[in-house]
Amino acid sequence: MAAVEAARAHAQALLRVRGRGAAVAALPAALAVVLLAGRFTGRIGAPGAADAAVWDTARWVVGAVAVVVLLVAALVARAHARAVVPSTPAVPVTEASAPELYRLIGELAERLEVPAPSGIALTPDCDSWLEDAHPRGGLFARRRAEAPAPVLVIGSPFLWWMRAGELRALLAPVVAGTAAAADPEIAAARRFVRSLDAALDSSSGTRRGPAALVDGITRRLLAACRDHSAELERSVAAWASDHAKSVDYGLRIAAQEQVGLAYAGWDRLLNRVALPAWRLGRLPTHLNAGVVSALTELSRRDRLADGYETRLGDRPACDLLEEPGEVDTAVSLLAAELFFGAPAAGWQDLDWADYPAQVVDPGWRTQAAALQAALEGAGRAHAGGSGRVNGAPDGVGRSGAAGPVLAALLARLADGGGEPLSAALAIQLARSGRSAPVLQPERSGRDLLVEHATGLVCCTAVDTGTGTPGLDWLDGPVLLLDGKRGADPAGPVALAVEQGEGAPLRAWLEGAGVRLERPVRL
Repeated sequence: MAAVEAARAHAQALLRVRGRGAAVAALPAALAVVLLAGRFTGRIGAPGAADAAVWDTARWVVGAVAVVVLLVAALVARAHARAVVPSTPAVPVTEASAPELYRLIGELAERLEVPAPSGIALTPDCDSWLEDAHPRGGLFARRRAEAPAPVLVIGSPFLWWMRAGELRALLAPVVAGTAAAADPEIAAARRFVRSLDAALDSSSGTRRGPAALVDGITRRLLAACRDHSAELERSVAAWASDHAKSVDYGLRIAAQEQVGLAYAGWDRLLNRVALPAWRLGRLPTHLNAGVVSALTELSRRDRLADGYETRLGDRPACDLLEEPGEVDTAVSLLAAELFFGAPAAGWQDLDWADYPAQVVDPGWRTQAAALQAALEGAGRAHAGGSGRVNGAPDGVGRSGAAGPVLAALLARLADGGGEPLSAALAIQLARSGRSAPVLQPERSGRDLLVEHATGLVCCTAVDTGTGTPGLDWLDGPVLLLDGKRGADPAGPVALAVEQGEGAPLRAWLEGAGVRLERPVRL
């Protein structure tokens, strides 16, 4: 019970900060009232007394200070009352759409002897937590006898990847946290700190005058709360963890292994599979089903997934939903908007079966077109505007086919033109607004050149008829040779770009049956 007492002690410390702030605001007014009362009763500075003038001056000074302090306090209270505590974007799950999931969470709360969450929501992230309701909790907020029950937010990859028993074991410490959320002092302390955070977040840019004074007071209050707030959350987490040990503790240890696996699969799916589709305005509508495929593939390659086959006999947690496909679609849309943003033309729904034709092939051709434009731009700069780069024609013909761009690229790289070409490509992508991927860090010009040259090689293989676009759940777009994934051309391409060694790439092209003189259809 040490964690319980520690949590309550830190909550009380936070409430004392709030109380001291209110006391400081009320103190000048209280003193002014005392001085005025003494004047009317004749006990302090009575009329005709020798010190009457001194006390009258004190009354005016204290009264003026009290008015200023109360005005500032009113501004602070107004800022805290109007501040909107941000909530995590999530897809709400009603009890009608998931009665079995609600029943599982309710039974878990009953076993833990804690209040059940007031609702359930899903988020496109590998984490789970309690999202508190956000009533006002500023400097002068009144204490509430009973805090509203929080909402249980579950990471959607967990729901699709884990078995029902594993999910129950994993969520036990999270659900146990509702006991702390129901404690009046802890709930009031959390509301106070969150209102301070929200008040500062709502103030944008540098402010002056009274607004700057309000921000300064809020920062001082927040600084006084910082240590106690952090310790409060640590104590609450320790409290919940200790309380949940009585429920599925052994199974929870095994479920924690699946958490790391789910995170790895979800991260690769978003970065390598979903991101190329989002760039083209396509919306994969079943990301969570995709992460199951990705993790299944990972289970064949990584020893972290040993024993996966033994889990197949258990019921998947997504079966606790009445319509998993509809929920998956809603979560997939939220993931796209959070991690990428909605395109101006709107989303086009995408099934996984259509991914190679609608994402892989168009993506490669977009890269090939950008690389061809960069080749032509670098060639014009080098040749004084002749419009040709080592025999490559300027522009795209009426049939949509460009000349032997791959041969021109190899010739340019062999001549040591990698650096100018990388710079030209970076400029070309910046003009088209494609230079800053959302989920990936900024890449150098050489990295971009390797990526686009690989896309050009894949396009040439497809147009030659020896390759087809494909989808790998862990690596994203891949080139299939004779229906199978062969050696990745990215390695030989990188050697050609970085060191000017074209022999490995030519050997790869010859082995794949790709002709350098083959025009590329853009």
